[in-house]
Amino acid sequence: MGHGHHHDHDHDHELPNEGDTAAARDLALPDSELSPGQVSRRRMFRRAGLLGAGLTAAGVLGTPDTAAAADGDQQIAGRGREPKDGYLWLAGDHHIHTQYSSDGIYRVIDQVRHGNAYGLGWMVITDHGGATHAKIGVDKVNPDIVAAREAVKDTLVFQGLEWNIPAAEHGTVFVAPGQNEVSTLKEFENSFDGSVKGAGSNTPQNEALAIAGLNFLAEAVRRRRVPDALFLANHPSRKGLDSPHEVRGWRDAQPSIAVGMEGAPGHQAAGIAKPNGPGGGRGYYDSNPGADSFPGYPAESYKTFGGFDWMTATVGGLWDSLLAEGKPWWITANSDAHWVHADTSDRGPGSNFNANGKYEDPVYKGVANFGSGDFWPGYYSRTHVGSQGFAYRAVMDGLRAGRVWVDHGGLISGLVVRARAAGTGQRGVTLGATLHVRQGARVELAIEITLAGRPNWAQVVPTLARVDVVQGDVTGPAADKDAFTTPNTKVVQSYEVNKNSGTVTFTYQLGAIDRPVYVRLRGTDGKRSAPGLLGAAVDPHGPAIDVYGDADPWNDLWFYSNPIWVLPRR
Repeated sequence: MGHGHHHDHDHDHELPNEGDTAAARDLALPDSELSPGQVSRRRMFRRAGLLGAGLTAAGVLGTPDTAAAADGDQQIAGRGREPKDGYLWLAGDHHIHTQYSSDGIYRVIDQVRHGNAYGLGWMVITDHGGATHAKIGVDKVNPDIVAAREAVKDTLVFQGLEWNIPAAEHGTVFVAPGQNEVSTLKEFENSFDGSVKGAGSNTPQNEALAIAGLNFLAEAVRRRRVPDALFLANHPSRKGLDSPHEVRGWRDAQPSIAVGMEGAPGHQAAGIAKPNGPGGGRGYYDSNPGADSFPGYPAESYKTFGGFDWMTATVGGLWDSLLAEGKPWWITANSDAHWVHADTSDRGPGSNFNANGKYEDPVYKGVANFGSGDFWPGYYSRTHVGSQGFAYRAVMDGLRAGRVWVDHGGLISGLVVRARAAGTGQRGVTLGATLHVRQGARVELAIEITLAGRPNWAQVVPTLARVDVVQGDVTGPAADKDAFTTPNTKVVQSYEVNKNSGTVTFTYQLGAIDRPVYVRLRGTDGKRSAPGLLGAAVDPHGPAIDVYGDADPWNDLWFYSNPIWVLPRR
């Protein structure tokens, strides 16, 4: 008997019973409706930090107390990678295009082999949604993905797509492997893609269609059609299309599906000056407001800052306004690889994308293409996920839980962050989690950073110059759904480093906790800094706005962590 698609889970061994597991993770089902075994499994997930914050619309302010020392104690299946802080930290990329995208070129195996060579443990193939992809490509790419899974066994390869979000920008949608991965993605794309449905304009009806798409994914998981599904918003500020109320709407409608956004877009080579690069905007952030753009966004929002999106880079800005609600919304970084900078490939002759849903396999051209703005997956941008094991759903659970930090250019090699009761020696909680303490208890943030220690792919050993601690008050749901600032978030501590090898540790004292707060980290090579957009009192040395046409990504490196919440018991 069983679930009937075990052959699609060759690398996914963490749990033996798919039905019991799905029921235990479905918080729409109360404990009273579960079997004793399912209740036991749900308790295990809660102890492991895989349920709670991020899976309910109430956010961290509505979650029960959890055992602070139990969120990383389960056994790790290593696959040649060493666990750290109780987790297998797997670098990955959730935004990658192939010959099945109208503006792509590479085979799936090309992207996967490069990502694997550059150290990625997981990847998501996300060819563009649209009529041709929905009709042909979503089916035709699957055998290539299955073959890549077999050929490169130490990198997990997800199938997804880049969703044209109705009324908004693009987003990654992907599912855990299973016998229904193609049919589910195909139905989703045909029913809810903004390009397929002609639903691009920012009308209430189109915004509702986007929510309906997220509801479809949640229902597919609830009915066990697919083992899991996630959505992340891509390059959210590029065209100003993702309004604050839409982002809040996605997150609040399906918090177990809509979990975050690209904190830094791909296309990081796009700002390299001519003739050695495209000479454009880093991340291809070179737009101006259009008819469907949110009118409240400032002119600066259409640019990147140290390669990061304005929503993330602005301390006290839109990302912080979401975190201040106490509702998880995580950031990632990825390649958005279409056509790689300085590559010598060209599309195969005789390609007819509209007829075949793909381009012919690439061929050697013999001339380096310096007009392309992308890097190979893993070459520059990395999203590090604290996973319970080397398995598809373990990675998705790590993303959902917010055990995530991101970096550019190999600025650092490792990051361990723990919020804990000060002076007690307790283990505390890590990224994405919530530490519950008694009112007035003293709390500290323990930081351990493994420095670069080796050259990156530009053949430079990056030097971490400074680490910033950002702290904000948790004030609950915003009265204005289009708010994109929060007044009580700022850089509260900076540490000078100026080293590139070994390990450094810092301990930041939050003091006596008398109100809900959150903390997050940011670090830089210190080569380009400027006061933040909300003023030097909020952010004295933030990322500088990137110069259009002259933004060398290797001389402006940053890392960011996702937050930890600290809540006093009432």
